[in-house]
Amino acid sequence: MKKIFKTEDKILIMLAFFSISVGLWGNFRQLWLQDNGLEASIIAKLLSISTLICAMFIFMIAKKIKIDRLKNFIMFCLIAKSTVLFGLFQFNHTNWNELIRLLIILDVLFEKLIIISIYPFITTIKKTDKLYSKRKLIEYIFRDVGILIGGLFIGKTIYQICFDYNLCLLISILFLVFACLVVANIKITINSDNKSKENNNCLRYILKDDILIIYFLNYFVGNIAMNTGLGLKMLMLTNFCEFSDSVATNYLLILGLIADVIGIVALKYLTSKNDYITVMLKFGIRFLFYIIAFCVDTVEMTIIAISWSILISTAYENIIDAPYINRVSTENQLTFTNYRYIIGILGESIGLSFAGKMYAYGATSMLGLSAFFMVFQIGLSCTLIYMRHNKKRECLEVKENGSY
Repeated sequence: MKKIFKTEDKILIMLAFFSISVGLWGNFRQLWLQDNGLEASIIAKLLSISTLICAMFIFMIAKKIKIDRLKNFIMFCLIAKSTVLFGLFQFNHTNWNELIRLLIILDVLFEKLIIISIYPFITTIKKTDKLYSKRKLIEYIFRDVGILIGGLFIGKTIYQICFDYNLCLLISILFLVFACLVVANIKITINSDNKSKENNNCLRYILKDDILIIYFLNYFVGNIAMNTGLGLKMLMLTNFCEFSDSVATNYLLILGLIADVIGIVALKYLTSKNDYITVMLKFGIRFLFYIIAFCVDTVEMTIIAISWSILISTAYENIIDAPYINRVSTENQLTFTNYRYIIGILGESIGLSFAGKMYAYGATSMLGLSAFFMVFQIGLSCTLIYMRHNKKRECLEVKENGSY
């Protein structure tokens, strides 16, 4: 592996194994909890609390994790998540409900900690908008591979082995072990200058940049909107749209694979020179489908709205996120990413809470409330584009005038 793959490629391979595990287990986590006697509203509340605890925990450790310790930190989280999942595997269909809830919280926590650490780890080697988008596409594609594995085997009996939610959980642990092995094979030397420049005042650094402040607000609102509408999508598909678990899994898999292709094609060929058009392609059409689904209130329109939202989800990361993330210096990337995920997790927690409350009124009510938040998301996204282009014009004028 040392001679064949570059260091950043090894990190992406680790991400691939990790994403397969997340896709396989994350796709069935809600159904696993329902199978263990939890109602949808309780599941939403549990996941909301889990993400909220994640935000608080990440905030506490944000200043403790240094760039040169990222490899060991990721390794620790992978091992810890594997241990937690094995605990859940053991406690399936038992009366240890409180312990199951605690383990779910830890599961979500370690999953988020791994995710927030990967891109800062990559930026110690290389940082470009395309690499950021590539990292996201790897995550999406191999998450869908995990969903594929689940979709192929769930509910089937092979050699007297029944592939249920719990066996999928066990297989997901195996891919976490593969991820651990890849991380152990990564050797990286952090530039001493990056260590010495690591900024302990990243929050001040962010607050001085108006664009980053608006980006954080946009990221917060976007996570509320996304999770209000699709935070409980497996329960929506199985309970409201009357899909079986295998049909729902294969449906999400097919959409996910198409979305990955759309993301790749959009990155190379379909990115408009006008960023406002890009925003409307990603969020504007989704908003219209959500509103129509809310007004019409039919299963068919609900499926169409969910489908489009998933299909466009991986596209245009190079326009929506990358320019704002990559404007942050390398020495501030880790702390910035921690703060970004704290904001995102808070939005996810609020969105899941809204999803749980609106679930009682039906899937279209969830989409309708999501559309309300999307109005602000679209407005903030357009504001960011205006500010970013305006800053570029100001910089060009300064250079032309010879003033520095």
